[in-house]
Amino acid sequence: MKTIILNGEELTLKQVVAVATGHPNISRVMLNDTAIKKIKRSASAVQTLLKRGEVAYGITTGFGAFKDRIIPLDDVEKLQRNIVMSHAVGVGEPFDVFTTRAIMLIRANSLARGHSGIRLETLQLLLDMLNKGVYPIIPEKGSLGASGDLAPLSHMSLVMIGLGEAEYQGKILSGAEALTQAGLSAVTLAAKEGLALTNGTAVMSALGALETHHARLLCRVADIAGCLSLEALHGTEMAYDNRIHQLRAYPRQLNCAAYLRALLDGSEFTRYHVKASIDASVKTHDSANVQDAYTLRCIPQVHGAVRDAVAYNRWVIEIELNSVTDNPLIFIDDETDEITVLSGGNFHGEPLAIAMDLLGIAMTELGNISERRTMRLTDEASNAHVLPAFLTKHGGLNSGFMLVQYTAAALATENKILAHPASVDTIPTSANVEDHVSMGCTAGLKARQINENVERILAIELISAAQGIDFRKEVLGANAKLGKGTQPVYDLIREHVPFLEEDTVMYPHIEAVRKLIASAEIVKVVNQCVEDVWQF
Repeated sequence: MKTIILNGEELTLKQVVAVATGHPNISRVMLNDTAIKKIKRSASAVQTLLKRGEVAYGITTGFGAFKDRIIPLDDVEKLQRNIVMSHAVGVGEPFDVFTTRAIMLIRANSLARGHSGIRLETLQLLLDMLNKGVYPIIPEKGSLGASGDLAPLSHMSLVMIGLGEAEYQGKILSGAEALTQAGLSAVTLAAKEGLALTNGTAVMSALGALETHHARLLCRVADIAGCLSLEALHGTEMAYDNRIHQLRAYPRQLNCAAYLRALLDGSEFTRYHVKASIDASVKTHDSANVQDAYTLRCIPQVHGAVRDAVAYNRWVIEIELNSVTDNPLIFIDDETDEITVLSGGNFHGEPLAIAMDLLGIAMTELGNISERRTMRLTDEASNAHVLPAFLTKHGGLNSGFMLVQYTAAALATENKILAHPASVDTIPTSANVEDHVSMGCTAGLKARQINENVERILAIELISAAQGIDFRKEVLGANAKLGKGTQPVYDLIREHVPFLEEDTVMYPHIEAVRKLIASAEIVKVVNQCVEDVWQF
């Protein structure tokens, strides 16, 4: 069993996903000795500031527009409790446990850097809750992504002071009862601690990390689905020739083309090209049809561009995971022990908001091109009668795959609406003190919805392509070989979804393949058969 050690500087996206999903190899999360020393030193500095009577935002002053209201020393603890209670204004459905675990981990890692003034025992309670399965109920909506994720992080922090609600062992309990059943005790927040817990980008970062991971999986599945569709449509892999892509050397376009070639290696379903003849007597369908439609021919260009956007998100997220994002920040000179409190804006979610808006736009395009391939699979006019109308033998009596394409179109359209960027909007708050906000949490929630829709669009393409492959086998023979990477995917789909001779209830088949995508089973069976040239 592996322990994740936090020091505030080395948390990876892979670790976030492992902790969030409760990976069985992860036993617990803990702080390293260096982090513990920094945390203690920072907390001690806060107490020194109080003894000196110095004015510091959020420590001896109110918050936001109340930044000029001095708080008596006798009330500094109440001030921290008040911020948690008053800022817990989230609404809507709660985050799922995976996201909540990611939020708790990321907030703890940021606080472990030792610039936030939180005491060790307070931060340790957050980690104990994570390790023992006390998961605060955190509503999804309410964050502006400006002073961090104030509302959702306040709901997380409520449980730490014995308020709010939490899930423990599958039951929703009061925060106090959840702590008690887990053998934990609530804390009384000291100066700066309420602000440290609530003033950060952990919610945006959690959404960004999980959806970047999800998007990377979907990008790989989209490549696989595109290849299976190409084979079902009697397409050619000519457009994936490395010589073409070397002349426009975007690295992820090049890698996508290489992966497509690896997936299709050995396929007997693709179109072999000979020089077209001007002699009509020897002209064949294959020799005349020298190139495919864009949705097949341009997969490396479109999918490669999507990968670029996802890679940018990964770059942003991995910086954010190890950043200190509350305010003010405490700095202690190593030689003189001089304490400096600096107010700044690291809590502002603009880098995350823009990145996640870009992710949503890119993944919308991945869904768009997949839906168009499904259209081509189901429209006999578009596929030059390679496949029967709507992938059914007895059209008219049977509707076949007509309506699954409707669903893909509906999801693609919803994504186009969701792809409108949240980061271009701002509503001033806190009496115009916080006069520009990022809407980063909204961008993350939209990216999540888009990814979920794309997952289903790809499931529809995969079951449609598999149906098309079976019709192609009637021409090529039952023993005709698919590509090294597409054959195991076709076999896996057929383990869960049969060839549909006539109309049946379709939605369970879509869901069955969606689960194969979400569980990464489709990628796993490919990896067992194809050299992994996928670099992203």
